[in-house]
Amino acid sequence: MRPTLPRDGALWTEADWARLDDLVRCQVGSARSEAEASAVVAAHARTVIRAFSTSFFIVTRFLPPAKRARVELIYAAVRQPDEVVDTFPLDASEKRLRLDGWRAAWERARGHGSITESLAAGCPVFAAGFAAVERATGIPPEYYRAFLDAMARDIEPGTFATVEDLIEGYVYGSAVVVGYFLAHVYGPSVPGGLPRALAAARELGIALQLTNFLRDVAEDHGRGRLYLPLDFLRAEGLFTLDPLDPRQREPLARVLRRLAAVAEEHYARAQAGLDAFAPDCRTAIAACIGVYRQLNERVGREPARVYERQSVPLRQKLRALPPSKYWRLPAAFLGIQERMEGASP
Repeated sequence: MRPTLPRDGALWTEADWARLDDLVRCQVGSARSEAEASAVVAAHARTVIRAFSTSFFIVTRFLPPAKRARVELIYAAVRQPDEVVDTFPLDASEKRLRLDGWRAAWERARGHGSITESLAAGCPVFAAGFAAVERATGIPPEYYRAFLDAMARDIEPGTFATVEDLIEGYVYGSAVVVGYFLAHVYGPSVPGGLPRALAAARELGIALQLTNFLRDVAEDHGRGRLYLPLDFLRAEGLFTLDPLDPRQREPLARVLRRLAAVAEEHYARAQAGLDAFAPDCRTAIAACIGVYRQLNERVGREPARVYERQSVPLRQKLRALPPSKYWRLPAAFLGIQERMEGASP
């Protein structure tokens, strides 16, 4: 029996996450091996990806099954603490308490030898799943600590003087280290080639995060957050940002175009480093670059639509994918997404 979770696009509450955790924990209890337990957790992590990111769900379909399962576990372990900070209706002290609890649970999970042991010790299922991925792939624990530090910074957000300050002070923890997780799962193209794969993952992580900042300006403003570099804003005479002020529309559009251009430079470097990854993962990584690059271009072309959260329609996303691989996308999923976007049958 599956828990009743929100429809696609709806916010998940703390209770929704708890119901999913209970269900997975129950199913893992019936698993006959660690591999079976891991498969159960990954299957439900796939539910999380599908609910929160159409684009990432699509590109992960092009990974080999074993690597895809690990990527799904990574995504859920990143998404759940991010939702604590972003959407749970809690005050700052309560969010920090939840995040500290998650950190402590993950550290405990690292000390166990299996998912089933971690769950028996009371660790959240996706923290246990991520710890298992770390053990299997050698992901250094300082990367996830940096990620959780970035999430904690969002509880009481600050500002960033320059792009470099933004990248090193926030994007490193929120996105670059996630790219490092994935690089460890994907693997390098040649023995000893992990440093080059990590370098390419860094470029892609920066590019993806900058694009997300560009499309979420109004939403972030509503949460009291500002991820646009202050020097970019001040160069346009914007000292107190209000994305919905018509008088700021044109100068803000120039800021967004400028940051979109910075993101494009990072996409280009990520594309150039694509061959650093194992061949069986390149289709998925190339699809990720292609889909999000389209979004970056769209935001750069239409920055005046800052009050909308822009996205790339499904049919346009598919242009970034190899047609010979479409069979990997569930037909039911494609049909649902087309109806949601108002596409013709």
